[in-house]
Amino acid sequence: MEILFEDNHLIAVNKLSGEIVQGDSTGDEPLVDRVKKYIKKKYNKPGEVYLGVVHRIDRPVSGIVIFARTSKALSRMNKLVQDREIKKIYWAIVKELPEKDEAELQHYILKNSEKNKSYAFPKPKQGAKLGILKYRLVGGSTNYYLLEVDLKTGRHHQIRSQLAKIGSPIKGDLKYGFPRSNKDGSISLHARKVEFIHPVKKEPVSIVASPPTTEPLWKEFENVM
Repeated sequence: MEILFEDNHLIAVNKLSGEIVQGDSTGDEPLVDRVKKYIKKKYNKPGEVYLGVVHRIDRPVSGIVIFARTSKALSRMNKLVQDREIKKIYWAIVKELPEKDEAELQHYILKNSEKNKSYAFPKPKQGAKLGILKYRLVGGSTNYYLLEVDLKTGRHHQIRSQLAKIGSPIKGDLKYGFPRSNKDGSISLHARKVEFIHPVKKEPVSIVASPPTTEPLWKEFENVM
């Protein structure tokens, strides 16, 4: 487990694709429980370890996940999330180049819980929530392109559904229209960077996570890392 940031209030981890952040019906050990064990062992803490989930990323996605080590830190981080004061940068590998090298996308995202899938619509729709992101082309290889995504809102499967809507589904994302899966079951979407003002210390925090080594294609974009 790669720890990216740690103090008395917060801890950030570079999640592997395939890991779940919180428990689900699979019964697989979630990342939150692994981090609790790490804290309990490192600090020799008696009893139950408190750990609040600040945000989640999808199971096949890799990258930064932040946890709060105190209830005060969690409530303040939740407020930052609510006020959109946490800058979140993702990297996405796509095969089909978007029409523009750089653009802001605004769609209305409608979640279908039964299918665990979201749909992006150009106009308001009952039950849909506005999703906003900015993307820019930052690199290319022989067959693929690397997009940097500045996520403005945190809707269900937002990046996946919006990029698919403009004809650029993420590599390996069968659910959103990519024709082939990745060998390890991941999709080529990585939570690369987060920036925010520390909820207690009031200092700028910048956290960066390296892409997974399990997907060789990431190495082709090392020149922009």
